[in-house]
Amino acid sequence: MVPFNDIVSADALATSLSANGKKQLFQKIAALAACAYDLDADTVGDALFERERLGSTGFGGGVAIPHAKIPDLTKMCAVVALLDPAVPFDAVDDAPVDVVFALLSPVDSGAEHLKTLARVSRFLRDEGQVARLRGAGSTAALHALLAGGGTRDAA
Repeated sequence: MVPFNDIVSADALATSLSANGKKQLFQKIAALAACAYDLDADTVGDALFERERLGSTGFGGGVAIPHAKIPDLTKMCAVVALLDPAVPFDAVDDAPVDVVFALLSPVDSGAEHLKTLARVSRFLRDEGQVARLRGAGSTAALHALLAGGGTRDAA
């Protein structure tokens, strides 16, 4: 398990999040980011939506990794949400998305952004890890999984 305690705050997690589409989902993710990382929600939501217009960040299996570079952000951070119900996402396999790992990066984080995106992608390609995330019944259990503790017992 690759811990994400370096980029995921316990305040940036949601389970059973409901959204009526990508735009509302990005607004809700932005609101979580605003609270957890003291960011401007409109800036985050707009940046995620603009990146998504370039192409879907849904990579199959019900998982998406929306990502954006945020002005004035000083370190990599993430928001993780489990959706209920799943949201149509134009993913490569056309499956709706129920696991979202939104990655927010500083504007000048070129290589670090790509390395962290690859780390998240590798983690989410593991069906066992995704199943454990889906089984997290609370944000505390979700945080335990993502922080690298309780990977066997949290689900």
